Amino acid sequence: MHHSQPLYRCGLEEHWRRQIGDLQPNSFARVIGGCEDFIKRLKLDAKLEGHDGCVNTVHFNSTGETLVSGSDDKEIVLWNWAVERKRLSYASGHDGNVFQARMMPYSDDRVIISCAADGQVRYGQVLEGGQVETKKLAKHRGRAHKLAVEPGSSRIFYSCGEDGVVRQFDLRTEKTTNMFVCHGFRSHGSKHRRNIVRLNAIVTNPRNSNHFAVGGLDEFARVYDIRRIMSSASEHDDQPVDTFTPKHLLGTGQVHITCVAFSQQEELLVSYNDELIYLFDKEMGLGSNPIDNSSQGTAAGRIDNNVIGPHPKLPEPQVYEGHRNAKTVKGVNFFGPNTEYVVSGSDCGRIFIWKKMGGKLIALMQGDSQVVNCLEPHPHATILATSGIDSAIKVWAPTADRILSLPEDAERVMATNKRRRENRSNISLTPDILRHVLRFRRLQSQSEADNLYVSEAFDEDLDLDLDMDDDEEEEEEEEMDSHEESSGSEGSANPRDCFIS
Repeated sequence: MHHSQPLYRCGLEEHWRRQIGDLQPNSFARVIGGCEDFIKRLKLDAKLEGHDGCVNTVHFNSTGETLVSGSDDKEIVLWNWAVERKRLSYASGHDGNVFQARMMPYSDDRVIISCAADGQVRYGQVLEGGQVETKKLAKHRGRAHKLAVEPGSSRIFYSCGEDGVVRQFDLRTEKTTNMFVCHGFRSHGSKHRRNIVRLNAIVTNPRNSNHFAVGGLDEFARVYDIRRIMSSASEHDDQPVDTFTPKHLLGTGQVHITCVAFSQQEELLVSYNDELIYLFDKEMGLGSNPIDNSSQGTAAGRIDNNVIGPHPKLPEPQVYEGHRNAKTVKGVNFFGPNTEYVVSGSDCGRIFIWKKMGGKLIALMQGDSQVVNCLEPHPHATILATSGIDSAIKVWAPTADRILSLPEDAERVMATNKRRRENRSNISLTPDILRHVLRFRRLQSQSEADNLYVSEAFDEDLDLDLDMDDDEEEEEEEEMDSHEESSGSEGSANPRDCFIS
């Protein structure tokens, strides 16, 4: 016979103080919200149905009362999630899958910014009658995956895209600033042209509004200081102030970053495609150029002696494992009022929750019939919103009447994910790799191929030569589709069918 455990084993003193009025609700939430017993009682609390396609983004407003979502159906929806009803739904104006939508803070939930597969960055203004006016602010060449709002600002935000460009927006003037193009690193004195790094993620530091981090199609998470960028003598200089990657991934060229996140303690969380998730302290940085730190008298390649750049005996980052991140562009996030936990989706359709310190897996839930991609914590409560390939959004709350153990098949699920990750070919023919191969093959056959490579010059119109015209892109898509249909490899779901960030 099952004997139910006490409702909450932790924080009994805090519960008593709240009951007698000695502890305010907000203070109580900060103290008790990260209790492990809360996390182990998470269960499905609400299911929001209304999109017609993969849900690629979920985000709470500043009070946590409203949830905004975007989907492959190109609709943006504002939800009263507690009663599982739509507050507002409108056509985003995008011509492709909506990858991210956010409500700007201090705007009375009337300003929504978004980016999508069409490369556009748009914003919607909710009018008094409930109608929504939308406007295009800018357009990236290629997909635009992520937006990041400046901490404490109601008007300034950033975007990044597959063209490697980071842009700054100011809604007061609708002004767009092309800040820089992210390039790969090269050794000191090298004359080789630096390749553009396609970007998947951008996030601002909640404790330092001058710093933001980006991640894309190489192994390095880069942290930039906006003051250095704006004051740089070299226009559009993309020199980061620090870079982060695990030592064993240096120079492999076989991984890329799908998401980055900052904790309240300014730690940087990085999720890699078909690799693992890593947590970096500030002291784990590799410097502004991890490939060549000759000015410090050391080189990034000297990893056999625990020496990387100017940082001897660099400590190892905390690692989180058990999931698999291969089929789509997955998010990763912190959870808890003091970012006590790390959460990620997985190709197996599960939601993984680890303790931040130590990396112990404490919760594993079935979040999607196929793949979980997005995980958004409530700003004040121990509540988590998730989405993925399914068209429904799930909201999880600690309402179970007992502490839930890990499912019986947890070890099997993690072992299967690990085996599939390790068995995967060292060179995976993903759509991005195919795109590069096909482009290179086409460039070889053209007499003026040199003119098609991207120059480091960055003109006002951002006319990047890397991008092919529409006819070339359609031709390339047909070649890729033909290859993918014939490949039939295990787990080879086409990310372009539901390219979620």
